[in-house]
Amino acid sequence: MHLIIAEKHDAAKRIAQILAGGKPRSQRVAGVEAFQFDDKVVLGLSGHIVGMDYPPAYNNWQKVDCKELIRAEIVVRPIQEKIISALKSLGREADRVTIATDYDREGELIGVEALKIVQEAKPKLKADRVRYSAIVKDEIIKAFQDSGAVDYDLAASGEARQIIDLVWGAALTRYISLTSGRLGKEFLSVGRVQSPTLALIVDREKEIQSFVPQSYWEIFADLEKELRVQHAKGRIWDKEEVDGIVSRLGPVGVIRSIECKKRIDRPPTPFDTTGFISAASGIGLSAANAMRIAEWLYTNGFISYPRTDNTVYPPSIDLAGLTRLFLKGAFAEEAARLLQGKMQPTRGKRSTTDHPPIYPTAALERGSLKEDQWKVYELVVRRFFATLAEACVWDATSLKVDIGPEPFRASGARLVEAGWRYFYPYSKAEEHILPALENGERLRLLGHSVEAKETQPPARYGQGKLIKLMDDLGLGTKSTRHDIISKLYARAYVQGNPMRPTNTAYAVVDTLERYAPTITKPEMTQTLENDMTLISEQKIKEDQVIEKSRVMLTSVFDELTSNQGGIGESLKDGLRTDKIVGTCEKCHSDLIIRRGHRGSRFIGCSGYPECRFTLPLPRFGTVVVTDKSCEKHAMSHIRIINKGKRPWDLGCPHCNFLEWQAKKAQEKAESPGAEAKPRNKKRPATRSGKKTKPEAKAEGDGLVKLPGIGPKTLEKLVAAGITSSQELLVARTKALSSKTGLPERP
Repeated sequence: MHLIIAEKHDAAKRIAQILAGGKPRSQRVAGVEAFQFDDKVVLGLSGHIVGMDYPPAYNNWQKVDCKELIRAEIVVRPIQEKIISALKSLGREADRVTIATDYDREGELIGVEALKIVQEAKPKLKADRVRYSAIVKDEIIKAFQDSGAVDYDLAASGEARQIIDLVWGAALTRYISLTSGRLGKEFLSVGRVQSPTLALIVDREKEIQSFVPQSYWEIFADLEKELRVQHAKGRIWDKEEVDGIVSRLGPVGVIRSIECKKRIDRPPTPFDTTGFISAASGIGLSAANAMRIAEWLYTNGFISYPRTDNTVYPPSIDLAGLTRLFLKGAFAEEAARLLQGKMQPTRGKRSTTDHPPIYPTAALERGSLKEDQWKVYELVVRRFFATLAEACVWDATSLKVDIGPEPFRASGARLVEAGWRYFYPYSKAEEHILPALENGERLRLLGHSVEAKETQPPARYGQGKLIKLMDDLGLGTKSTRHDIISKLYARAYVQGNPMRPTNTAYAVVDTLERYAPTITKPEMTQTLENDMTLISEQKIKEDQVIEKSRVMLTSVFDELTSNQGGIGESLKDGLRTDKIVGTCEKCHSDLIIRRGHRGSRFIGCSGYPECRFTLPLPRFGTVVVTDKSCEKHAMSHIRIINKGKRPWDLGCPHCNFLEWQAKKAQEKAESPGAEAKPRNKKRPATRSGKKTKPEAKAEGDGLVKLPGIGPKTLEKLVAAGITSSQELLVARTKALSSKTGLPERP
């Protein structure tokens, strides 16, 4: 039996259909679906089926010295038990195995992991490797006809990355979290690529905050024939100079020169991963979402492999034949027009041999895909067309005008040939048509204007621009950069797009830059990235690179441990500001996010115990204090981040609580005595994250307005027979505590 191993289930199914020339037979092996035809069985993995980790003895953060993790034993653990069982079962029956995972560093490692398991079941089993860039008939058949050897060096470079990232991430994350006192679900993550990337965002924000705008002025004049011109100096920094220019303007503008020439806009280069993510960001897709959709399109045979550094089409791709696929369907008009031209492809600066640039591999109709899937597919199709199209040609006009002794200018552009812009509407360029004029022509001055402006700070990084910068600096790889950005959002280090760092990000980066700057600089991770590439090229051994990284990390820890007191103080001071939501309307102290005795969260006054004002918060998710503020309560809006879910914008916590109270009161008025179930989307943000029982609210109306009585506490008090402020006042503290589980003193 010939066992074929693909990276994912959908890829396995499609490869089996292509090789079988029809529908293969589905069978279950150890609970995992496999596809059989002739003497072949195709099994899909689920990415990595084993993972790197420390032995259980290292799991206790408080008991294990963080520095021990640098040289601690690392073990391989199964993470997909059923698939491993299926591999062993099929391996015992196989007489040949073919690795058909994605062809890159990660895919090679995934394939080797699976191969080792199969060969444990049947040693010396013959193995080969197929490489392809699109899951389409011609390419898959050709790949299986030209199979080669498994690239163990490429897999070793991927394994080195796993080990290095585990060691750096675990050791530094534990150290910073323990030193700051931020444990549990709110731990502070630090990583070899993540931290220098975060430093880029924080440093840019510092540039913006420290930016001092400079005033300048621009002078415009309106002439006959609807001609608007600007003073030739452009920005003028001195107001007295502006006033002098205006005072010298005459009543007539004289055309001194008209220069017309052709301007050529070259077509864009083919998509590599970085270019694709940047373009997808421009149409409103996050880096992670764009890659997720692109990978789905690839697995289903609609586009080529989306993880590539290549910007040059290889000669093996029949570009004209590929374009002819689109002569029917949504892009029929564009394809027909393109085929009439020269179809000379553009070439980018990077040419690699692993995968071609991203290009479409099948013609689809809009209705066959979901909206976001179509947006990504259409982007890839149109970029492909644009790279084969001719240049865009403009008639550009440059005009010089004298108004009195003062020189003015204007420029215009008229589109002559749309070229590639016809196919690729994402890059906009507007025409500006100047009136027909002649040298020496005199035009009456109709008026002038002086516009006062200020220089602007540098822009924040959008996800597309940050991906490009990471690529330029050698931070991460084409396969990991979008995941790094997702982690920054998940850990509440950044918010919004363009990205704005939270106070937590400031605290971590400022502390690291002061006491262990190596972690925040790109040079360290650049060095390791280059070394991992050298592993795949057989120029250095995996063990040497891992040892080099451990020496580097040991040096970092020497810096950290010698400054532990300062690091702890710096982190705690910085992190405290990220918990301040606003100012208490009762005593004007800070309102801070706090945790209760049993893990519940709430907003409490820092003036406690004199002031007992509180507001409830959901129990689960990471709480992010945003920069948006409530005009009524002067409190920052809250966002809740739960892994794998869309962020929940709770808004102003005070407004949220008042809205919930009003809703409950309305329900009581409309249905006296009824236990109406509130809808999920209107769920109040109670400390437990659960809804408060309507009957508890109804019976405890006398307690609702008391400071410090949240919905959950209210429910417990009502259950204990306390339904009014008077009953609470005369209740015995100890007895009440034993009934409700509430502390005697908050």
